Amino acid sequence: MSTRTRRTRMFAAAALAAAALTLTACEDGKGVVDEGASTGSASTSASQDSGTSSSEESGGTSTGAGESDPGTGGAAGSGGTTGSKGSSGSTGSSGSTGSSGSTGSKGAESTSTRCSTTATRTTATEVSRPLNHLLLTVTNTGSKNCDLIGYPAVRFSEAQSVPPAFEDSKPQAVVTLAPGESGYASVLLSAVDGSGSGGYTAKSLAVYFDKGASAAAHPSLPGKGVHVDDSIRVSYWQSTMADALAW
Repeated sequence: MSTRTRRTRMFAAAALAAAALTLTACEDGKGVVDEGASTGSASTSASQDSGTSSSEESGGTSTGAGESDPGTGGAAGSGGTTGSKGSSGSTGSSGSTGSSGSTGSKGAESTSTRCSTTATRTTATEVSRPLNHLLLTVTNTGSKNCDLIGYPAVRFSEAQSVPPAFEDSKPQAVVTLAPGESGYASVLLSAVDGSGSGGYTAKSLAVYFDKGASAAAHPSLPGKGVHVDDSIRVSYWQSTMADALAW
């Protein structure tokens, strides 16, 4: 065997020895190995899995927490929103509307009082139309408004009772007289067809502005007096002469 051949075999043996050492190192875990799937991506997946389970355990997903609950005005799933709903009791402010007593202030603006004989002038005029009627006129001579309430209570001469009123003549509102204004009422003295009984001639008259009045006006009657019988009636106080004489 030549020297060159021996050297070649020695190199081959050395190469085989080195390969054997390398194989042994790999089997001991100290060599280079295939890593396969990256450890980082596995941990990311695990993190996502744990995040999902955390959301489920906390009572809902993040989408549910972001939605507004129409009943509470807060976020759904937020435990404190029920308390805020109860505290928003602004409905009670409507009670302040009822406390504004506008009716009372309106009543306070009224300055009218009952008309009295001390601040008025009263006349009694016999008219030609309608027949057998007397027109009573009360004029406010004072400086403030006054009211003519109801109908006049009249007494002719020594009459013991006051005549009734035509109920259909009652106006819709009290007659209020400003200073200088007049109110009117008519008196049917006797039956036009002469059917009345107990007739007499009256030459004096007392006019109480309403049945509750304590003082009377005493307007003059015509010199010859007026004929009165049991048909006598009066109208309610009216704001115009025409309305009074319609009865």
